[in-house]
Order: sequence, then C-alpha cells, then structure tokens
Amino acid sequence: MNTSNAELVLTAGLTKQLIHDNLPQFAFSGRSNVGKSSLINTLLNRKSLARVSAQPGKTITVNYYKVDNSLYLVDLPGYGYAKRSASEQAKWSELVNTYIESKEMRCIIQLIDLKVGPTKDDIMMFDWMNDVGIPYIIVATKSDKLNTTNKKAALESLRNCEFISPEAEIIEFSALKKTGKDEVWQKIISML
Repeated sequence: MNTSNAELVLTAGLTKQLIHDNLPQFAFSGRSNVGKSSLINTLLNRKSLARVSAQPGKTITVNYYKVDNSLYLVDLPGYGYAKRSASEQAKWSELVNTYIESKEMRCIIQLIDLKVGPTKDDIMMFDWMNDVGIPYIIVATKSDKLNTTNKKAALESLRNCEFISPEAEIIEFSALKKTGKDEVWQKIISML
C-alpha cells in the first residue's frame, strides 16, 4: 500500500454526509489537542494534510482521508473541550455516535497524551468502548516530551489502567521522532 497516496476526500458535519462505500475505516479518537492530526500526518508522510492547530477544539467534523483507494483514516472531533455550546456538543455527539456504529468502522485508534495520562473523558471513552465491544488500540502520544524514566513509568501506568481492556495494544508514539509509526501501520494492516 502506498501510504503517501492519500487525500482528504470529505469533511462531514452531518450524519447524512458520512461515507458508506464498504472500504474499511480506522477512526482516530481522543481529547482535543492530543495529537490526532500529527499522528495522521506522520502515518501519511505529510506535513499538513490533516490540519494541526494550537487551538483546542478546532476539529468539529468527521474528516475522511482516503489512503491508496484501500482504506480511510478518519479524524473524529476531539472531546473534552468545553468552550462550545451544549447544542454544538450534542450535534457532535450524534455525529460521532452515528459514525462509530457504521459497519465500515474497523477499529478506534484511541490517543492518550503520555505526559497527561487518561483524563476523565478518556476513561468515559474506554468504558463506552468496552461496554459496546468496539476493538481499539491505544496510541500514547507526545512520548518525546518525557525523559526515559518518566516515559517508562507513564507507559507502565497506562498498561495497568483498570479501564483499559487487557486485549488493547498500547503503542508509544512521537510525531517528532516518528516513533511508533510502523507499529500503528502494522496494526491497521493486520485488521484489513
């Protein structure tokens, strides 16, 4: 698969716009500013295909990146950002829930900031994924921000988190150093 052959094909803000074309889809989920766009850009060997923003809560749509006409990487709106109205948050919740229930969605790639650890919103997401039985992997982002000792402790804490399924693989990732890029692709390809 040519991972550089990728393009943003749709930005969906309404449930009726969601893509249902039988290509497998891999959803990227996490709190605002956790690094979803940076991970997608790294996976696709691009600098700015997925828009990276310093302002949390910028992604408010479901963004579909088609890769080599074989699959989609799907950037979901970040959660945990409170500076939006209740009606906007309800709209996004409906959009994301409808998306996740689609038959094309194979796996959620759940991002956790390794320096911060799981937030209350992340734990709610783990509870929900475990209850519904959605397969997920965890990508521990921003690993380059920690020294070796703190990184090891943070990864161990994540592995021992009672809310994370024992079957969920945890992959350390750094957009700066490209750590974990190949492991994420291997996991995606194994689910095709």
